[in-house]
Amino acid sequence: MSAKNLESTQRYLPISEIKNDCIVLKNGELRAVLLCSSLNFGLKSEAEQNAIIQGYINFLNSLDFPLQIVVQSRPFNIGPYLEKLEKMRRQQRNELLRAQMADYIDFVKELVELGEIMSRRFYLVVPYNPGGEKKRGFFSQLAETLSTPARIILKEEKFKKYREILFQRVDKIISGLNSIGLRAVPLDTQSLIELCYNIYNPKISANQKLAKIEDIRMEM
Repeated sequence: MSAKNLESTQRYLPISEIKNDCIVLKNGELRAVLLCSSLNFGLKSEAEQNAIIQGYINFLNSLDFPLQIVVQSRPFNIGPYLEKLEKMRRQQRNELLRAQMADYIDFVKELVELGEIMSRRFYLVVPYNPGGEKKRGFFSQLAETLSTPARIILKEEKFKKYREILFQRVDKIISGLNSIGLRAVPLDTQSLIELCYNIYNPKISANQKLAKIEDIRMEM
């Protein structure tokens, strides 16, 4: 892909910047993303299930702003574990144990490939729109998707004010989820950058990890 094509593609991304643990969109809206734990609903008793359902209903009814739930499923990355096993195998002096470890490594590889084991993560996207939450019709959303987003530059004072309101919502969600046995933590700046990198570059991110934020150099 040429630099010209890359630049034209970036024009249609809705993200303006990522800083202070939140995503700033080109239209001036802010987003926070929470990583949420899960629970095994099927193993709960009927009384516990009913309590969880009622608690979840109460949680949703307590919200006066939209909330997006995102489930991300990806093939389980077992590479680091296999590398660790291979290193231990090479360091093993006992020939029998070394051979057994080699068989075990092959077994794990085959198990993952045949079983198509997936890792699943649950995210909550918390929005804040300084202009107010508005319901938009299908055609207006389609027009926004096809058009190049106009970029709004937020002054630092306004950004801090909007961020404070956004994280008040985050605290409310964390508290509400805790009441039904779920734990949620907001992603920091580095984690947000990695999440967006993985979403927009699924094939590349599988083989090429993103550098730490302090090591990234942007060309202006």
